[in-house]
Amino acid sequence: MSEMADPQALVELRGISKHFGKGPTRVDALIDITMTALAGEVVGLVGPSGSGKSTLLNVVGCVTEPSLGWMRFNGDTVYDGRWVRRDLRRLRLEKIGFIFQTHNLLPFLTAVENVMEVMELAGARQAEARVRAVQMLEYLEVGQRRNALPAQLSGGEAQRVAIARALANRPKIILADEPTAPLDSVRAGIVMDLLRRIATDQAATILVVSHDEKIFDRFDRILYLRDGRLVRDGYQPQLSKSPPAGSG
Repeated sequence: MSEMADPQALVELRGISKHFGKGPTRVDALIDITMTALAGEVVGLVGPSGSGKSTLLNVVGCVTEPSLGWMRFNGDTVYDGRWVRRDLRRLRLEKIGFIFQTHNLLPFLTAVENVMEVMELAGARQAEARVRAVQMLEYLEVGQRRNALPAQLSGGEAQRVAIARALANRPKIILADEPTAPLDSVRAGIVMDLLRRIATDQAATILVVSHDEKIFDRFDRILYLRDGRLVRDGYQPQLSKSPPAGSG
């Protein structure tokens, strides 16, 4: 397939399904998901509650194991009916950055130490990790708050530190779960503009789960899910509209 051969494809899924339970209690959370995301793209995952958005994000994040299908990151097969990569913790540290609705910063570490922590877990030396952490905080315009504890940061500052932490190991795949939910429209726009800049500067793919329609125009593409199925994959965001069942 041409998509599979595209050197810009960082995330490729083919026939990914996920079910929980068996028999009459079985729940099909994802059904035959096929998608590609490219370097430099910010892709929205949109749909009603229970549509499979968070499950899909967790599958791509190698947190949840699929039941069926095939998945490749940056040309390397990760899942093919089973995990091909055994050390999933190392894979997540090296290739994937996570951004959550709440910043989840360690309260007893300063901003710079929170960013350093993930690099040291990946094997970086302390001095190297500190230089990189300071660079990332400067890049996200919170360098002046590097020595502050999370409780001393504003909500917007804490979210920027969390983004710096997600970027610390130079991941090519960044997964964001409702990153603007606690923010007002101005701060939400600032966060999304940062994510767009990151996608471009780092040639990364960013997948964003969101119900927040005020940021839909910041996406390059929107994947609409319903009842575990991908019902539309579109480059034309349509605000306040739901896709008809079975379209796309």
